[in-house]
Amino acid sequence: MGYYDEHVNQTRSRKDKSFGKVVVASVSGGIVGALGVVSMLPVLMDWGFYIDNESQGSETPPSVETATSKIQTEQVDFKQIQTNVTSSVEKVSEAVVGVVNIQEGRNSLFDPRPSQSSKEAGTGSGVVYKKENGKAYIVTNAHVIDGASKVEVSMADGTRVEANVVGSDALTDLAVLTVDGSKVSKVATFGNSDSITLGEPVIAIGNPLGLEFFGSVTQGIISGKERIIPVDINQDGQADWEADVIQTDAAINPGNSGGALINLRGEVIGINSMKIAQSSIEGLGFAIPISAVKPIIEDLEQHAEVQRPFMGVGLASLSDVPLEQQRSTLKLPEEVENGIVVTGVEKMSPAEKAGLKEYDVIVKLDGQEIKDALGLRKFLYNEKQIGDKMKVSFYRNGQLQEAEMTLVKQMF
Repeated sequence: MGYYDEHVNQTRSRKDKSFGKVVVASVSGGIVGALGVVSMLPVLMDWGFYIDNESQGSETPPSVETATSKIQTEQVDFKQIQTNVTSSVEKVSEAVVGVVNIQEGRNSLFDPRPSQSSKEAGTGSGVVYKKENGKAYIVTNAHVIDGASKVEVSMADGTRVEANVVGSDALTDLAVLTVDGSKVSKVATFGNSDSITLGEPVIAIGNPLGLEFFGSVTQGIISGKERIIPVDINQDGQADWEADVIQTDAAINPGNSGGALINLRGEVIGINSMKIAQSSIEGLGFAIPISAVKPIIEDLEQHAEVQRPFMGVGLASLSDVPLEQQRSTLKLPEEVENGIVVTGVEKMSPAEKAGLKEYDVIVKLDGQEIKDALGLRKFLYNEKQIGDKMKVSFYRNGQLQEAEMTLVKQMF
């Protein structure tokens, strides 16, 4: 073999070795790359890079461009949510005002004469819902203005105007105010609280802890619909009413009362009213559904009060009467376990005209079983109107009897 042949063989040998190294490196790199992709799969899936069922078995795997497109789409959706929130707040925020309860001061504990000074007894929130005949109408909570000698409204720009109290209703905790319409530029739109769904995003707007936090915005979801909350108006330990409310985890604090609970369309679906104020409970707020608000504020606008039907009886739940008295004084049969004891009858009332007497035990109204005093009020106020006739089934001296009465307007 000559020099030339030997040189060619050596050159081929070096090329073969180089080629082998390239092959080994390529295979190794492929293996390492595959392992890297596998290890990154959870992250890539979080970014939106995934293989769907339709692409399985396809010769062309999803590209990085496809994954990027998915990421961008998700970012656009997130931005859209942000846009919905901010636009909704923008629609309503200037229609949410501060409500200031001003009460006359006293010279001293023992001097009943009013002093020359007045003081702010508390603040809350309100929602402008209508402008008409030069006036702007504001809905707030009754307890926000309770005991006020004067009410002022703080507008979005910080100016204050004196408000006129049109009317209030302690039972539903709602009140209507009016101010000069020229001072108001924004009016909120009422939505449909009957169509809300669990988990739906909502926003609360109000003035928590006072006007220094005017127009605060908190976000949450609908946590519950048609929640029933007992209301003790006279603080005697007995529920006078059961409020039907919306539950939300949007932060609602003192001062938010009377503010707006809105949906992502910028519509008011509730008036914030109550919060369970316990240190061990968080994210539990309540709002009066706007479907319940509308008829109340209409009554307040027209009559300065909510007109409800009236029987003219004093009431006590049978469960509050000792069992011995149920048998000896009321002479009730043993099978009667629920009902309402008539504790008094007003002169010239529908009850007196129907023949009801003290210690009668009402068990049914229009054939519907009534278990306690609260149930009687709910049936009377929700099911009957002024001028309606109503059949009353009651026990007297152990005998079941029936009477009919015509309901009249409740007098305060």
